[in-house]
Amino acid sequence: MRARARAHLLLALLGLFTWAQASAKTAGPIRVALGEGLRVVEVGAADQVEVLDPRNRRPFFAVAGPRVVRIAPTASGLDIDGRHLAVPAVRLEVKRGPLRVGSRDYPGALEVWRSGDGTLSLVNELGLEDYVAGTVRAEASDKWPPEALRAIAVVARTYAVFNQAKNAGKLFHVVAGNQDQNFTGRAPDGSPSGEAARATAGLVLTWQGRVFPTFYHSDSGGVTEPAQAIFSGEGVAPLPGVRDEFSVDSPNYSWVATLPLGVLTERLRQGGIDVGDVRGVTVIERTPSLRVSRLQVEGSRGTATIKGTDFRRLVGYDILRSTLWVASLQDGAVRFEGRGWGHGVGLSQFGAKGMAERGYGYAQILAHYYPGAVLEPLK
Repeated sequence: MRARARAHLLLALLGLFTWAQASAKTAGPIRVALGEGLRVVEVGAADQVEVLDPRNRRPFFAVAGPRVVRIAPTASGLDIDGRHLAVPAVRLEVKRGPLRVGSRDYPGALEVWRSGDGTLSLVNELGLEDYVAGTVRAEASDKWPPEALRAIAVVARTYAVFNQAKNAGKLFHVVAGNQDQNFTGRAPDGSPSGEAARATAGLVLTWQGRVFPTFYHSDSGGVTEPAQAIFSGEGVAPLPGVRDEFSVDSPNYSWVATLPLGVLTERLRQGGIDVGDVRGVTVIERTPSLRVSRLQVEGSRGTATIKGTDFRRLVGYDILRSTLWVASLQDGAVRFEGRGWGHGVGLSQFGAKGMAERGYGYAQILAHYYPGAVLEPLK
């Protein structure tokens, strides 16, 4: 059995929640993947570091602080500052202060797991509200209105709780990145992000009594997308799209991107779509919010039909900021004129900012972007 599979099994046996218990709604610690495929992990601490077995929390030894603890994989386990342990993982804890990786501080504990390919995974286990504060700080500016930050805090918490249950038997619940939610680690004392987490502590959105994945994005471009037009799977609430006049002040409300045909040809070829030299792009289907659902790429050796989301991924998320665009050919290039940034489902972050600036409270913001959902405390 591969080391990662063994790790997942051990976590499941520790009695973590199962997906079937998602409706029970828990506020227990959340496990956040900070990195995978790492060759070495260096963790700084101002206080003594306790090195424990994450499977049973038994201590291996302590390392006097302040110092940086270096962890590297070996053929049969891990090397911790020159001490070899024939174990798949270690857990680092301190009594005072955070643990530091790079330039970021992390509350709670850090775990380093050795994978079957000899690389390391770094996981931060911390309290849910600390995670929410660090997520709000990563996803929005502390200069935004407090009600906008509070709305984002509720959305981030709901998404986290849903994934705690869904991924309970796995090594981590969420990834610190665009795959799930961005996360900056510890929010400084007194930060608006921390205040947003405290002001909404324990509040989540539910659909028919269950938490659901509260997808959100940067800017809707004027209209949000029905959730099930983009996402599938158990737990996705059938949220409708809504008109969104509040995102109009976003810097990405409208945008233009021009891509030479040769560059487009190469990017599609790298993604496994080879129609020869690309000569044109034609939209053949749009979603209810007029985002591109399917398009046809015409080339010198044939045509290919591609999903709008796949086309955006292949071209580049920073070039095609959304799938809400029209295209035209100009001087050997494709000119895309679009609106918004992101998939368009759920809350628009800049829309939340716009609503808060117009005097709306966070509950009203959530009701606008998640019609039919209920705001309630965790039980």
